[in-house]
Amino acid sequence: MSELKTRIQSDMTAAMKARDELSLNTLRMTMTAIRNAEVSGKADRELTDQEVQDVVKKQAKQRAEAAEAFAGAGRKEQAQRERDEHEILARYLPEQLTDEELIQIIDGVFASGDFTDPKHMGVAMKAVKAEVGDRADGKTVATLVKQRLQG
Repeated sequence: MSELKTRIQSDMTAAMKARDELSLNTLRMTMTAIRNAEVSGKADRELTDQEVQDVVKKQAKQRAEAAEAFAGAGRKEQAQRERDEHEILARYLPEQLTDEELIQIIDGVFASGDFTDPKHMGVAMKAVKAEVGDRADGKTVATLVKQRLQG
């Protein structure tokens, strides 16, 4: 069993003992998504830590999008619950870079490459994502790279 999956399972047990319904339900849904990923395809298989992390990242992204949608519809309580679930899932993801750190990385990549025109967006994004990895949201990276290319 992957280390991350084991950690989620033990945290789920701890949440059950502590009667923490929010954490318990969030982790149960995540474990269900992990199990679904394991049995999808032609044969059952054990997910690697990276694959488990990808499932958790997808779950967290869904919570963030749902929180935005609920907030836009004026459903503040449901939006807050989705944000709380996102925070729980964020514990299992790599720490995200701040905008300042991200801008420093982008500046470094731009200094070493010849990215001057908006036509270079794809190549610039590839170079920045190679530096950043999973430590920043792709949408944020794209926005900052686009601003840098335009200005």
